[in-house]
Amino acid sequence: MSWSRLGVALMHGLAKLPLPVLRGIGWVLGRLLFILAAPRRKVALRNLALCFPEATPAQRKVWARESFVVFCQTFLDRSWLWFGAEALVRRRVKLVGATHELEGDTPTIVFAPHFYSMDAGGLALPLNTEREFTSIFATNPDPVLDAWFMAGRQRFGNVRMLNRADGVKPIISTLRKGGLLYLLPDMDYGRNDSVFVPFFQVPETATIPSLSRFARLGKAKVVALYNRMTPEGYVAELSPAWEHFPTDDHVADTARMNRELEAAIRTMVPQYYWVHKRFKTRPEGQPSLYQ
Repeated sequence: MSWSRLGVALMHGLAKLPLPVLRGIGWVLGRLLFILAAPRRKVALRNLALCFPEATPAQRKVWARESFVVFCQTFLDRSWLWFGAEALVRRRVKLVGATHELEGDTPTIVFAPHFYSMDAGGLALPLNTEREFTSIFATNPDPVLDAWFMAGRQRFGNVRMLNRADGVKPIISTLRKGGLLYLLPDMDYGRNDSVFVPFFQVPETATIPSLSRFARLGKAKVVALYNRMTPEGYVAELSPAWEHFPTDDHVADTARMNRELEAAIRTMVPQYYWVHKRFKTRPEGQPSLYQ
């Protein structure tokens, strides 16, 4: 049996554990990972220093350590999210906020940034709407893990997965038919197609303007889904549709997206994906922020 198959089998068994026990295991693993994964620890601390220069180094270290814990806890929670009974998932994953935005057939983009709880939010939507739910994915190089991720994310509702390599046309087609698109455009995807807009205290952050462009091309409204881990499970909070979005200025729209995300992150700093080199791509001639 391959290591990946063994890992998936282990997750199947972990799904049966009480949530406090599973979270306790995640706490221990997260504290260990913070010590052992030095490169990622340095990335998280650097990101937090760039975004929160007003915070003390001690506070940023606390946030970073807790971020590693949340990372491990949410990863282990995929056991019951993807293998647990539907009744269990419904009991632990709550969708709150402007849920009326899911009604009808208005083309809708759900801005779902990379909080560690994003997979819980990805299940909260199809559990609470009968609309076709579309998400964009990149293939995992391990076929066993790829199959596990795909099956887990499609286990409830009418979910369609679109490969990022297939381009824009199927995405826009889905929206124009009244679809619901789950979009995670807040990572550094490189220079191609990115614009440089402020994010926290970094004035030129490479950000893809897909939220604005897809909304305009698909004639879609935009709502945000902010997913939070809680002691009881997860709360996915849906925002009202953003007013005056999109505009004809995709750069200004993308800057607004980052401002909206900043406000959400400030309510749960350790739960954001700080281990990613968010500021890796720099404008021409500017030095790396990770040296």
